[in-house]
Amino acid sequence: MRNHSIVSEFILLGLSADPQIQALLFVLFFVIYILTLMGNLMMLLVIRVDSQLHNPMYFFLGQLSFLDLCHSSVTVPKLLENLLSEKKTISVEGCTAQVFFVFATGGTESCLLAVMAYDRYVAISSPLLYGQMMNRKLCMGLVWGSWGLAFMDALINILVALNLDFCEAQNIHHFSCELPSLYPLSCSDVSAGFTALLCSSLLHFFGNFLLIFFSYVCIFFTILSISSTKGRSKASHLTAVSFFYGSGLLRYLMPNSGSTQELIFSLQYSVITPMLNPLIYSLKNKEVKAAVRKMLRKCF
Repeated sequence: MRNHSIVSEFILLGLSADPQIQALLFVLFFVIYILTLMGNLMMLLVIRVDSQLHNPMYFFLGQLSFLDLCHSSVTVPKLLENLLSEKKTISVEGCTAQVFFVFATGGTESCLLAVMAYDRYVAISSPLLYGQMMNRKLCMGLVWGSWGLAFMDALINILVALNLDFCEAQNIHHFSCELPSLYPLSCSDVSAGFTALLCSSLLHFFGNFLLIFFSYVCIFFTILSISSTKGRSKASHLTAVSFFYGSGLLRYLMPNSGSTQELIFSLQYSVITPMLNPLIYSLKNKEVKAAVRKMLRKCF
């Protein structure tokens, strides 16, 4: 932030001011975070050690698990810290860094979910050519492209936010720093920031959502001609998409008011979804369940 900004730190008001409720919330989110770490690390390990899972679908699934680890680790540790401390502050620089990484990891996951939808479309529509079409070079390019686009988008938004001044208001009615929560606190012109955020939400997130939508339209038409349950099971990726996009788009497109709905949407895509993704993909996937059982037999 510029040197003439008067405010040097913000106060994250969090989810509740009641100490007893805060203690219960700490236990709840601590358990959720541990389950998130265990579930996603388990997915990464299983995909790494089982040679039968060395194909494009599980390569992207491993990248999603890594992203979920990063995305939840940006917000949850600070949330847990604030639930235990009386002084729930975060420096302006720390808040800016959290905004950047929330935007970057969330944007990368948005792109990766679109890539995974395309991968499912190719697997279902052209199973014989799947290995040739989704070769390692293309898969690596799609993953690096997802990271690159998301970080560029986050950088553009954070550079605009760095020009803001914060003079009096310090209270953020949220458990983490997000762009929609910062703009109402600024005493300078935020029109450029709102425009950049709106363009990012529409072009980046909504654009990826349209790619996913059209991929699944094609998938569903293809599945209509497949009578086996195997063909239908390949569309389970849609569940993860619904959780992430349903909450993420609503959070960034709705007006900022510090309402309970905003907190619920943020918790959904930044805390709950990273925990659920390993369950969604493992419980509906015979190959992953077989690989987990095989690994557990070797360990015990």
